Amino acid sequence: MQHRNVQPEILETLSADDPDAIRGREDLLLVNGIMGNHRWIAEQVKRHVLPTWKLTEIGAGDGALSLKLAQLGLCRTEDLHAFDLAPRPASWPVEAAWTQGDLFAQPLPKSEVLIANLFLHHFQKDQLQILGSRIPQETRVILAAEPARYRIHTWLGRFFCSLTELNAVTRYDMQVSIRAGFRGKELPEALGLGSDWEITVQTSAFGGYRMLALRR
Repeated sequence: MQHRNVQPEILETLSADDPDAIRGREDLLLVNGIMGNHRWIAEQVKRHVLPTWKLTEIGAGDGALSLKLAQLGLCRTEDLHAFDLAPRPASWPVEAAWTQGDLFAQPLPKSEVLIANLFLHHFQKDQLQILGSRIPQETRVILAAEPARYRIHTWLGRFFCSLTELNAVTRYDMQVSIRAGFRGKELPEALGLGSDWEITVQTSAFGGYRMLALRR
């Protein structure tokens, strides 16, 4: 699996109220729990982010991650801004911003923190380059938790799906996600993060690819 293979995932094509989409989002909470993505992001926010900084989450889904950060007291709800193709969830706080639509059709909001969880692997290298060029100058911290692209994770994924009885959409999309995942410095290089960023990349035992970028 030397090269990324980006293909459409089924969940992307379903309407927000489709039963498979609802089940798929529930499955993703379990997947994130096993991978430890939310925990890792929360730890990095606690370590590197000031409580008064503004946070933007792209590909926010149901908003569970951003809400968790606010519930943990790591940020204020009025400082949250989420982007997603899905409409604003009923549980999303009225004081927090939610933008529904195409991420590439409008500028990113000015914020000190940019977060992406299981989202950036959906894009080809040229799209990531465009996204990287539009990161606001105000952004001080970038946190990305994505799938790691190693064959062992395809086997672990199949075992996990069978063990937990995830639905067919999640089973299919998980393998697509892994093949579109990242290795080494692929993500920061695709985003065009240069010498003005201090970058740390690590891979977890449960298939997580984690990038921390701090503006120097």
